[in-house]
Amino acid sequence: MPSELTLSLHPRIADIPAEEWDACDETANPFTSHAFLLALEESGCTGPRTGWLPQHLALRDASGALVAVAPAYVKGHSYGEYVFDHAWARAFENAGGDYYPKFQVAVPFSPVPGPRLMVRPGTGVPHSALAQGLAQATEALKLSSCHVTFCTREEWEALGEAGWLQRLGVQYHWTNEGYESFDEFLGALASRKRKAIRRERRDAQSAGLTLRTLRGAEITPEIWRRFHKFYRSTTDRKWGSAYLTARFWPLMGERMGDRVVLMVAERDGVPVAGALNLMGQDALYGRNWGSLVEAPFLHFELCYYQALDFAIEHGLKRVEAGAQGEHKIQRGYRPVPTYSAHLIAHSGLRRAVADSLRHERAAIEEEMAELDALSPYRRAGDD
Repeated sequence: MPSELTLSLHPRIADIPAEEWDACDETANPFTSHAFLLALEESGCTGPRTGWLPQHLALRDASGALVAVAPAYVKGHSYGEYVFDHAWARAFENAGGDYYPKFQVAVPFSPVPGPRLMVRPGTGVPHSALAQGLAQATEALKLSSCHVTFCTREEWEALGEAGWLQRLGVQYHWTNEGYESFDEFLGALASRKRKAIRRERRDAQSAGLTLRTLRGAEITPEIWRRFHKFYRSTTDRKWGSAYLTARFWPLMGERMGDRVVLMVAERDGVPVAGALNLMGQDALYGRNWGSLVEAPFLHFELCYYQALDFAIEHGLKRVEAGAQGEHKIQRGYRPVPTYSAHLIAHSGLRRAVADSLRHERAAIEEEMAELDALSPYRRAGDD
């Protein structure tokens, strides 16, 4: 790390002024914003109770000005990350090592790609300075490893050059090719896929529900209380535990304003299902969903099609619909790579993980090519 830079770790993001933190991310990604991370801490989603102990990294220049930050946590488990290292932990502990605690540079509970090594524009601080700072902090805290997950490709490459192990994943994103309407988007699809989506939308919209898109102050405390029930209906069914507390939603809504976009379905004026999105400069990020009713294709309508409608209307370039779900491909979302990088102190574990990741990267690249071949978009000769 350059000698003119000073490293510090912060157990509360509130210790760093919001305007200084946010000035380090010119992309204005909503998930790495001070407001989002502060809402997680103030609502008890991160902290001792959940085992996500903030240790946010900051670099300052000789004048004391903040020039770079990274959202970082000390963790005694691997839950809520979506880049899975459980097998690494078991192997190391079976061999007599201590994998936990570890250092995690991430947005908790959010498999959303974006900046992790955030440098204030114009300062000239390289990503390698943050990589060195993280390595120093990992050693000073006596942690087994450091993991930077869902980072940008540029950060991934810089970390690789610094000797970190590189990992690939896959998600499904939709790209706006300048469509002026949802029908124009459908026109880019093969006839059979186009008809299937129209049928799904028709069935969802004829289920006796009223669909609405709410933003910012339109989302009342009562709607947030209802949304927490939707969220719990999903987590209880799929995972059995909820990462996010009831206090988180209104805090996030209050701090993030119109960047919060909630698609809701109502019955007799009462919300019965919802899909939460956050809006960035050029993308809509789908996050949490849940429903208290059974209705055909309602999940697809609220989570995918309403999101595309919103993105087209607001001229956004992408919709990122989160982790997993090959079913998204048939609805216009295409596979894209995600990136993470890993610094592992123990030489034996590092060699084993490096070998595993080489095989995994090749398999991911092959899988992406196969998945992209399933794309519903029209090809030459299609009607």
